[in-house]
Amino acid sequence: MTEPFQDFNHPKPRLLARLRSSFLTGLVVILPVGLTIWLIWTLFGWVDGFVLPLVPDSVQPEKYIGINLRGVGVIFFLLFTIFIGWIAKGLLGRSMIRWGENLVGRMPVVRSIYSGVKQIAETVFAQTERSFETPCLVQYPRKGIWAIGFISTKAKGEIAERAETSGELLSVFVPTTPNPTSGFLLFFPREDVIDLDMSVEEAAKLVISAGLVYPNGDKADHADVG
Repeated sequence: MTEPFQDFNHPKPRLLARLRSSFLTGLVVILPVGLTIWLIWTLFGWVDGFVLPLVPDSVQPEKYIGINLRGVGVIFFLLFTIFIGWIAKGLLGRSMIRWGENLVGRMPVVRSIYSGVKQIAETVFAQTERSFETPCLVQYPRKGIWAIGFISTKAKGEIAERAETSGELLSVFVPTTPNPTSGFLLFFPREDVIDLDMSVEEAAKLVISAGLVYPNGDKADHADVG
């Protein structure tokens, strides 16, 4: 004979499991979208707070529409940057930049800060050489242990001259997990660097996910681990 509450008790765990699965799936969908919107919204607010106080009140949209539109400062910043870039490409702009750099070069502390920031900006935004084009595999921190890295440039100058290698030397950025913006700058002989076919974005996802998300949407098989 069937117990009166036998069929009533069994569906509860299944229902809770389905609700938990749906909740986790919803988090996977909502979190990336929500965090992206929040980061953009925060960035716009930060730029507005920095730029708008420098903009005359007569040209600020808030004076005419009565609403503080977030992102107006970003538009002013883009227009100002484009204008400065347009001037810098001309003869007068180049002359002014050389004069300003000569003036900064006479200031002991300021010139160190300016030269460092300028080198970083030229490296990141240079259009002649794209950085981090190729993900790669390198043996780090010792032989037999493999790490994902990103080839930045060929080693040049004193680094290439003093390194005890007969061939080409590559500078490789090896990121940390789960924060790929930090890592190590390492120099490897070309023969010790294995280029990967995956894109930079796919390699970055693999690093951020700690090896859980592979290219082409493949997931790590936990049953094989251990």
